[in-house]
Amino acid sequence: MKKTLLLLVLLGYCVATFGQTVFTTVIPPLKDERWWGGVVVLGHQMPFGRQLAMQDLSRNNRNNQLVPFMLSSAGRYIWSEYPFRFEIKDGNLIVCSENEKLEPVSAGTTLKEAQLAASKKYFPPSGQIPEEKFFSLPQYNTWIELMYNQNQEDIMNYARRVLENDFPQGVFMIDDNWQKYYGNFDFKPEKFPNPKLMTDELHKMGFKVMLWIAPYVSADSPEYRILEKKGYLLKRKGTNQPAIIHWWNGFSACYDTTNPEAMEYLKQQLRTNQEKYGIDGFKFDGADISYMTPGEYDFYDKEATPNVFMEKWAELGLSFPYNELRACWKLGGQALVQRLGDKDYSWNATQMLIPDMLAAGLLGYYYTCPDMIGGGQYSAFLDVKEFDEELIVRSCQIHALMPMMQFSVAPWRILSKENAAICARYAHLHNEMSGYILELAKHASETGEPIIRPMEYEFPHQGFVECKDQYMLGDKYLIAPMVTSGVQRTVKLPKGKWKDDRGQVFRGPKVIDVDVPLDRLPYYEKIK
Repeated sequence: MKKTLLLLVLLGYCVATFGQTVFTTVIPPLKDERWWGGVVVLGHQMPFGRQLAMQDLSRNNRNNQLVPFMLSSAGRYIWSEYPFRFEIKDGNLIVCSENEKLEPVSAGTTLKEAQLAASKKYFPPSGQIPEEKFFSLPQYNTWIELMYNQNQEDIMNYARRVLENDFPQGVFMIDDNWQKYYGNFDFKPEKFPNPKLMTDELHKMGFKVMLWIAPYVSADSPEYRILEKKGYLLKRKGTNQPAIIHWWNGFSACYDTTNPEAMEYLKQQLRTNQEKYGIDGFKFDGADISYMTPGEYDFYDKEATPNVFMEKWAELGLSFPYNELRACWKLGGQALVQRLGDKDYSWNATQMLIPDMLAAGLLGYYYTCPDMIGGGQYSAFLDVKEFDEELIVRSCQIHALMPMMQFSVAPWRILSKENAAICARYAHLHNEMSGYILELAKHASETGEPIIRPMEYEFPHQGFVECKDQYMLGDKYLIAPMVTSGVQRTVKLPKGKWKDDRGQVFRGPKVIDVDVPLDRLPYYEKIK
């Protein structure tokens, strides 16, 4: 009787809240079953507990990627081609869809079996990976240092400081406000007197060069008038007028990404930019469904939704091997570089990096970068009188053995000489480990198996389901960074023999106390 009443209450909740009939599935947990999925940025809450507020995959991407996919530690998964809503009440997973009745599929008894089965069927790996340099060399993004004052002089100074402080060359990303205005792809002449010379010099120094772009178009610009005439802009519903999107940097018109002709036109504009300035690729920002109101637009594709709009923007990145996305719908297994959304400069945000990255991998985003070292939320760096050097160094160490690492705030500016040298050392460690990381990336492109994996994925049902501060790099290395302030932590070793970064051998299963001075990143190699 109680279960019947609960079901009726839950069904009523979905209908009453959204005002229309929906397909609702209430999924009671199996013994010790826990769920992951849906929203990458909620990775630090995964596996979800007994209560989770309603998440709507059609309304808010939370500054990151969304996937209509959930998977459990008991080997079950849920997939839909359409956005759905989900919540957890008293341990029951409740899934509401306006398109279909969703039921869990059993693929086995483990998290790994669920992930591999769903990947094979619904987001199969493409056999391709992004450019190899992403996995071997750091990325340097100018956002935190320059914010909206992108300019040639300071960009070149940043690049010179990279080399002077013994950091490896890498992929250099020039962020927002390099261009004249949105929708234009020429450099501001007052800020960049000779942009081609700048990129030539950066190339000679050993860097690849990428530019920030977004689908937005400044209204009343020459580009706006051209695109409006061609019919390439997203339209306001029921009119033939371009829609105006209120996004984080103002009000703009927007390319209709569901129009293939418009996307081909944009692609050619970007190719022209590459030829003119020697640019290697682009950071594809924006297109978040969070800035769009469902039902207010006429898309070129009459069946499209804001989710499809976001997906089509991300697909554009596939035409450029040097790419980066932050917002995405589906497209797991594709050769796209994803990045976690901008996080605060805080220990709390630092603790989110590992579980959020693990969630990205489980949902098919194998080639992901964990935000910017120290945080990518620029407002958190304003008016800071004294930086927490320990936090920056630990953040760098967390990045070092991830698929990719990205600097933005300059370590040599805010850290002591000794601590900046520690960061440089771990940037070089990433390069030293890049052969294995690249091997894992190619393996992911063939099998759908993530590069970094939750402990529960590799060692199911051995007490690791809640483990969020250590992870497996492939099946060979257990990585256990410091994610809180301090110089000591515990590490839980699974069965087998493990050799740590200092050469000491341990036999698991075993919980050990580890000394972690600021210059140490503990990791353990599995010995056969």
